[in-house]
Amino acid sequence: METESEPYVRLATLRQLHQVMADMNTARSLADTLQTVADGVVTGLGYELACVNLVRPDGDLVVAAFAGNPAAEALITGRVGSRDSWERRLSMGRHWGDLVFIPHTEGWILDDDDVPQWYTDGPAPRFEDEWHPSDRLFAPMYTPGVPGGSCGELIGVLSVDRPRNGRLPGAWGREALQMYAFQAAIAISNARLRANMQRALVRLERDQQALRASEESFRQAFEYAPSGMAIAEMGGDQHGRILRTNDALCRLLGRPASAMRRYSFSDLVHPEDIGTLLRTSAEGGRAELRLGRRDGTYVWVSLRNSVVADAADGPRFLLTHVEDIEDRKRRELQLAHRASHDSLTGLPNSAELRSRLAARLCKRPAHAGALESTDAAYGHPAVYDANGHGFDFRPAAAALDGYDHHVHTVAPDESERDEGAKGLAVLFCDLDGFKSINDRFGHNAGDAVLIEVARRLTRQVRDGDTVARLGGDEFVILADGLGRADAEDLAVRLRNEIIQPIRAEGRAVRVGASFGIGWAHCGMTADEVLKSADERMYVEKRSRPKQHRRAG
Repeated sequence: METESEPYVRLATLRQLHQVMADMNTARSLADTLQTVADGVVTGLGYELACVNLVRPDGDLVVAAFAGNPAAEALITGRVGSRDSWERRLSMGRHWGDLVFIPHTEGWILDDDDVPQWYTDGPAPRFEDEWHPSDRLFAPMYTPGVPGGSCGELIGVLSVDRPRNGRLPGAWGREALQMYAFQAAIAISNARLRANMQRALVRLERDQQALRASEESFRQAFEYAPSGMAIAEMGGDQHGRILRTNDALCRLLGRPASAMRRYSFSDLVHPEDIGTLLRTSAEGGRAELRLGRRDGTYVWVSLRNSVVADAADGPRFLLTHVEDIEDRKRRELQLAHRASHDSLTGLPNSAELRSRLAARLCKRPAHAGALESTDAAYGHPAVYDANGHGFDFRPAAAALDGYDHHVHTVAPDESERDEGAKGLAVLFCDLDGFKSINDRFGHNAGDAVLIEVARRLTRQVRDGDTVARLGGDEFVILADGLGRADAEDLAVRLRNEIIQPIRAEGRAVRVGASFGIGWAHCGMTADEVLKSADERMYVEKRSRPKQHRRAG
């Protein structure tokens, strides 16, 4: 570098400096850029040694590049100086613009700090502007700041030593080093940005590859899953609309994929299961329900939803797994039916009869006298309607058994006929002459008679009524909404139907029937109701001559 005493700067020097800056801005990586910056100080600015101290993310500075002395380079490259020590160095000495010069007369106080440095030997300067081996010159590198404002962030410091002409840099040398540090800061910032972009691109490509692999894995798992899979919209006006289905679900429902996209699950579910579906889709849970096939039948499925959410927009869609459980459900229903129904006749058994009867009754008596005594015990008056239903004015905590809103079952009055109150009639039926059929023709004939009696009883009652077999030759009919005359007429019809000849084991046999009519009302247990009807049946049986009771 020419000295400031010359009236001009040689063109070769400018060309050399221009080439150095061009190399610095075209380096291929951050490491190459840092080394080019250090080399440029030596080749373009006329110093024998140069060091690039780069600010790390934690704020300390590391020796990232060195030029001019391989031995010194091997000694200090990679070593770290604390930010506090560097701040102290940059705040002392002489400030030549942005440069900091610490003469050998002041630098001794820095010998014990942790900033990496080298030591050069040489004679003491003979002239005032001669360079001393212990002189230090630093060029801080800042990111470009706001035009007309202060400098940006410190990204590193250039340390230079031993000018080739042996003199302290003059005005031109100082200006050149300051400009070079400014351009070096830009080059390093750009190289760091490129490095960050390259790393981000590598991460993005890696993430995209992983995403593509994940999507392909999901696609294969979705398409080739042995059980049904579907993707449905979540939220909005199109909530539940099916977007995509796999082959297994299409086969299960007998519908092509193109047709499935016209439906939502609420269009396919059995009407009785719509509430279950809505709760499941809202909670992202599991449910067992029935889905409609193309042929109009329904299949039991286990439906499990997973809510796939977006971090910004919230729930987006439902991933639905549909498993065919028709066989299991059929077995469960068969087992439940066997547990609650008679194996011979298929009628509800004794346990199921008691369960249905108990479901209609509560422990709280419905007739006025019982209610009055109950209210009197609590010290509260009560008001009753024409059917004996009480309006309870007691505090809620004193209400009995939680039946405040229960519609009480009541029995018609003894004096009332067809136009009187209606109640739940319990008809207890016992076959007459059945034992003799078993004794004469065997149990197969007896079983055939019981099956036919069950069929005839079921045929004569309404759809909502219950015909049950208690065991042996005893049957019970529950018929709601009947007056006393209605119940008596029903008993006559049933008896007339039963006494008709029955074909059993190749011969015609006949049995008779005795009926007892009881009435269920709240305050009674199921056993008490059945006992009452049974007692009335025996009264009716004993009231008829023996020859009229036997029909076989």
